[in-house]
Amino acid sequence: MALLVGASSSIFAPPATAASDCSKLLELADWGENSTGDISVASGGSCLFPITMRGTVSSSDILQKPLHGKLKKLNMTTYEYRAKAKYKGSDTFAIKATGQGPTGSGTTVITVQATIK
Repeated sequence: MALLVGASSSIFAPPATAASDCSKLLELADWGENSTGDISVASGGSCLFPITMRGTVSSSDILQKPLHGKLKKLNMTTYEYRAKAKYKGSDTFAIKATGQGPTGSGTTVITVQATIK
């Protein structure tokens, strides 16, 4: 929360609404194996897409940008997807991540199919 104080008045400003995790159906393999997933997001909306594989992520990057939205890397393990306003349909993006888990290590490509409603 923030309180903005002017010379003659004060205005209460509510906190900015943070994007929540994407509504997703995701099949994550072990490190070194590729994974796929499906997310759902409202037209013009955004959501967070965390890399939730077991173990430690040592690097990640956008491998394929979406055509009908924007994908932004927030940190090594979290991305934000924002769908284009007024667009309804599907979109695809891919994230390349390297890490090590309890049963394996290596590079994984996570391909995500987005349904924009």
